[in-house]
Amino acid sequence: MFDDLPPDLARLLTLRVWHAMWLQRIDTKIAALQEKEPEQEQGRKNRPQEPDWIVELGIGNGRPPIEVHVGGCYAAGKRRRPVPRDEARRLLTSGVRACTHCKPDAQLRILD
Repeated sequence: MFDDLPPDLARLLTLRVWHAMWLQRIDTKIAALQEKEPEQEQGRKNRPQEPDWIVELGIGNGRPPIEVHVGGCYAAGKRRRPVPRDEARRLLTSGVRACTHCKPDAQLRILD
């Protein structure tokens, strides 16, 4: 039998107190996470749906479009707005760059 516990009563009682303290900390953390879980789930449900197409906008007057992306592309910058499929096609055919990562021109079947 493996008995790796301390041999004296004082250290055993100290060990018991430490374990009780750790269990209390763990139980408190579990309760806090369980309390946050419904809020996080509701936040995920209420999150707006990701757009199908995104146009990245430039800087300056009128913020001209500079690049078209598929919705959810990681390379899209912060200055962007969702666009419908027809506008994405129109922008690509009018000379706005297509993202080289998500390739919206290929998905929209626009050939050069």
